[in-house]
Amino acid sequence: MTTTTDDLPLAADFAPATYDDWRKLVDGVLKGAPFEKLVGKTYDGLKIDPIYRRATNLSPIAGRAAAAPWQILQRVDHPDAAQANAQALQDLENGATGLEFEFAGGPGTRGFGLADASKKTLARACGGVHLDAGIMIALNPVLGRENAGETFADMVEARKLDPATLDLHFNYQALSTVAVRGAAAAAWTEYEKPFGKVVNGLIKRGFKGPFVLADGRPIHDAGGSDVQELAFTLAVALAYLRMLEAAGIDLDAARAGISFRLSADADQFLTMAKFRALRLLWARVEQACGLAPKPIFVNAQTAWRMLTQRDANVNMLRATVATFAAGLGGANAITVLPHTLALGLPDDFARRVARNTQLVLLDESNLAKVSDPAAGSGGIETLTSQLSEAAWALFQEIEKAGGVFAALEHGLIQNKVAATRMLRETNLAKRRDVLTGASEFPNLHEADIAVLDVKPAGPATFGDAKIKFDALAPMRLAEPFEALRDKSDAALKAGGTRPKIFLANLGTAADFTARATFAKSFFETGGIEAVDNEGIADAAALVAAFKASGAATACICSSDKVYAISAADAAKALRGAGARHIYLAGRPGDQEAALRAAGIGDFVFAGGDALATLRDAYRRMEQA
Repeated sequence: MTTTTDDLPLAADFAPATYDDWRKLVDGVLKGAPFEKLVGKTYDGLKIDPIYRRATNLSPIAGRAAAAPWQILQRVDHPDAAQANAQALQDLENGATGLEFEFAGGPGTRGFGLADASKKTLARACGGVHLDAGIMIALNPVLGRENAGETFADMVEARKLDPATLDLHFNYQALSTVAVRGAAAAAWTEYEKPFGKVVNGLIKRGFKGPFVLADGRPIHDAGGSDVQELAFTLAVALAYLRMLEAAGIDLDAARAGISFRLSADADQFLTMAKFRALRLLWARVEQACGLAPKPIFVNAQTAWRMLTQRDANVNMLRATVATFAAGLGGANAITVLPHTLALGLPDDFARRVARNTQLVLLDESNLAKVSDPAAGSGGIETLTSQLSEAAWALFQEIEKAGGVFAALEHGLIQNKVAATRMLRETNLAKRRDVLTGASEFPNLHEADIAVLDVKPAGPATFGDAKIKFDALAPMRLAEPFEALRDKSDAALKAGGTRPKIFLANLGTAADFTARATFAKSFFETGGIEAVDNEGIADAAALVAAFKASGAATACICSSDKVYAISAADAAKALRGAGARHIYLAGRPGDQEAALRAAGIGDFVFAGGDALATLRDAYRRMEQA
C-alpha cells in the first residue's frame, strides 16, 4: 500500500498523506497500546507490518512472457484408462490447455491415478489426444514402477511425431518421492547414474524436456512453512543439476532440463511472494554456477492441506484465491485440485469448476495481461525479500548437511517441518487459524456432495528399502475437526440424533446473541448440535427448556453484566435439572471461583483450545 499521492491526479488537490500522519492516527486509536500489536508474523517468524511504503528502484521479476496466459492443467487420475481418456478429452474440449498424468503410488496422487504406466494404458488414456496441438503434457512417473517417461516417448515415436515440437514435461521427481515415502532403495549417489542415463537417452531421442521436477509440495503437504518449501525446492533442484552435469550434459542444457513446482494456498500475499522469491533464489544458484540467469518454468498446484471434506464447496473459494495469487506471482502453469478431492475421485462437475476457476481469472479478469503486477508493492516486495533471505539461509544449512538426501537421512528437514506443523495444529485447535466450514461456521445440515464411485488405493508398497527415515507425510488441516464430525454422523446414523448441547441464553437478545452465536459455532464445529432459543426469563423456564431440548449438557450465554447477576443461579438450576456438564461462553475473570462452585465446569472463549474442549465433551458423553 502506498503512502503518497504521487502521480494521482484525483488526489492532487489534497494534502499529501505521509506515514507519520498515519502513525499519529493509529497511536490515537491504540490509546497507549504498543504499535507491535498490529505487526503480524508468519510461521517463519517474518514480520508483516500493517502498512508499507512504496518500494522503489526494483525491477519486475521475469516470469511468463509479456501478456502470456499461464497454462491450465487438469489432472488425469482416474484408475481406469478409458474413463481417464474420456475426462481428458472433455477437459481439452472445454478450456484446459494441458494434462497432468498421475500414476498410482505417486507422491501427489491422493489415492488415485492411472493403475499402471504400461504401453497399453498410456495408449488408451491418450486416445484422441493430439499431442502436437500446442497442449502441455506433464507426466509424473512413479519411482520403482514402470518408466512412464520412456513408455510415453515410445508412443510419441510410434505416432511419428517430432519430439522437439512437443510441450512434454517428464517430471521425474525421485527426491520428492523418497521424502514422502520416508524410504529409499539406495543412497542418492546410486540413483544419480541411472537417472542421468534416462535423461540423456531422452535428449538423444530429440525431446527438449524439462525432464526432472523440483517439487516443493511434500513440504507444504506435511505442514511446513513457505521458507522450508522454498529451501527444499532449491536444494532438490541443485541436486538434479549436479546429477545432470555428472551425466555429461552441458550445464546450460542441464538447467533447462529442470522445472519447478510449488503449492499455492489461500494466503494470497505469501503465495505471491513465494512464487516471486523462487525465481530470485534460483537466479542466485545460476550465478554461483557461472551462468547468466534465465527464466525458469514454475508450475503451481493448489494446496492439498487446505482442502476440507466438510462444507467442501468453500474449497472453490480457497482455490480461486490460490490460483489468483499463483497467477499474479508468475506461475507458468497451474493445476487446480478439484474442490471434492478430499472426499473422493472428483466427478465432471468438480473438474469443470477447477477448469473454469482459471478460465474466469484469465479470460474475464485478464490477470495475465500485466507482467509481475506486484512489482513495487511495498508489502509484497518486502515479503519476497524476506522469504528469499530466510530460504537461502536454510538452503545453505541443507547443503552443509551434505545436500537434500543427507538432510532427509539425518532428519534435519523433517524436524523443522514437524515443529511448524505442530504450531499450525495448535493454532488451528485454538482457532487462531480458521478454516471456514470446518473450524468456524459449520453447517451440520449440509447436503452430500457427489464424487465418483471409485475407491482410493491403499498405501503403495515398493519392496524392501535399504534406507529409512521419517516421512514427510501429507496432512489436511481440517482433519481433527472432521474426525469429531464423523463421530457425530455415526451417532446420528445409529440413534437418530446427534450429540446436543443446550444454549442457556440469559437476558435479552442484546445480552446473549453474540456469545450464543459464538457457542453455537464452537460446539457445532465438533458436530455437537446446539439447541438454541430466544432467551430464558426465569429459572423455571430455564429448567423446562433444558429438559425439552433432549441435551445432556448446557452452555450459559450472555453478557458479563448478566453473568454477574444470574450465571451462578442458572448453573445451579441446570445442575438440578440433570445437566451432566455446564459450560459458560466467555472468560470468567474474577468470578471464576464462584461460577465453578455453582457448577460450571468449563469456559469457552476465543483463543481457548477448542479441540481439547470438544474432545473432552465427547469423552464425557461416552462415559455417561
